[in-house]
Amino acid sequence: MLKIRLKRLGRKKRACYKIILIDSRKKRDGKSIKEMGFYNPLNKQHQIDIISIQEEVKKGAQLTKTIKNLVAINYK
Repeated sequence: MLKIRLKRLGRKKRACYKIILIDSRKKRDGKSIKEMGFYNPLNKQHQIDIISIQEEVKKGAQLTKTIKNLVAINYK
């Protein structure tokens, strides 16, 4: 099963994340199939490719709880 989830980047206590499409059995920071944006909780910045997320959800990919919240807040 494919999931759209966050991949952690940055150093200790200065995390930022990429929004990726990845097999659910892979590691959190494993090789991704597709990158769909980024999220920086420290600066409250984000960029989400909502069109590609919608396409992958139609194909059967699932969103994690955090990604659902980000999409719901920004794209009502």
